[in-house]
Amino acid sequence: MPSRATTILTVLSVLITGQAMGFDIEAHRGGRALLPENTLPAFANALSMGVDTLELDVGVTADGEVVVSHERGLNPDITRDASGAYVVPPGTPFVKLRLADIKAYDVGQIRPDSSYAKQFPDQRAVPGTRIPTLGELFALVRKSGNTRVHFNIETKIDPNRPDETLDPQGFVAKLLAVIQAEGFSDRVMIQSFDWRTLLLIQQQASKIPTVYLTLQRGSAPTIALDKATNWTAGFSPADHGGSLPRTIKAAGGAIWSPYFGDVTAALVSEAHELGLRVVVWTVNKRDDMARMIEFGVDGIISDRPDLLREVAGEKGIALPAGTPVAP
Repeated sequence: MPSRATTILTVLSVLITGQAMGFDIEAHRGGRALLPENTLPAFANALSMGVDTLELDVGVTADGEVVVSHERGLNPDITRDASGAYVVPPGTPFVKLRLADIKAYDVGQIRPDSSYAKQFPDQRAVPGTRIPTLGELFALVRKSGNTRVHFNIETKIDPNRPDETLDPQGFVAKLLAVIQAEGFSDRVMIQSFDWRTLLLIQQQASKIPTVYLTLQRGSAPTIALDKATNWTAGFSPADHGGSLPRTIKAAGGAIWSPYFGDVTAALVSEAHELGLRVVVWTVNKRDDMARMIEFGVDGIISDRPDLLREVAGEKGIALPAGTPVAP
């Protein structure tokens, strides 16, 4: 059993970082297995069923508007022009388009012959759906009356492709301006694989928790345990005993968000000992969800928030109430 002092320290660390102590059910891109990703219909569906957090991604347009999109530009797998034709790869970056131009595109239906369509065959199409602004998402949440749902906002910026977005300083300035003007600073956390943006958030809005995204496997890992990478803003796990949690703690992070396949129970325990919360991505299968909960993670990001609610409920986790709303 933990000592009374340890328990008090844990409670204090939770209060300081502004995080709720409960398990965090996050709808990835609004729940993209169910409805078109990062759209108002998807977010309305997630709010209606009940999630703790809306997970989303943002970019900045040529005229300085913050839009909700996973890609840094128009995604050829989901974006159709006024004639109904899908845009040609690779898709124009948002930083080269004005909001009015972006609003002309339809992102309500996956291109049928794409690998994306095979990945999410049950996603319900909503033709006519537009790319929303972050302000429009905040307005939808106000409309729902949900006063507790949080937002996990990823800055879609790639240090290896600086021409496709604003620089980190400009990107963060635009994002924080919207969050603060809309009055959602106390319900937002900012996540990124590009840790430069997280360091800026920590400097300019220290009460907003920062979420350090990591990927250690596959063809495009963002993390190496023996050196810094372009993604880690000069931080190297080699300087912290080869420990990723210790590196993130040193950088000033509140939450570690690793790919779930990189996680072990021992790593979760190590992160918790450092006062970090652990929220894993992107977990869509029942058995994987159950295993992550058994590892002791603090939250799960999922394309299937409906299934995650089922599994969490079976594990005795209190489920958030839904707030029905239409997009």
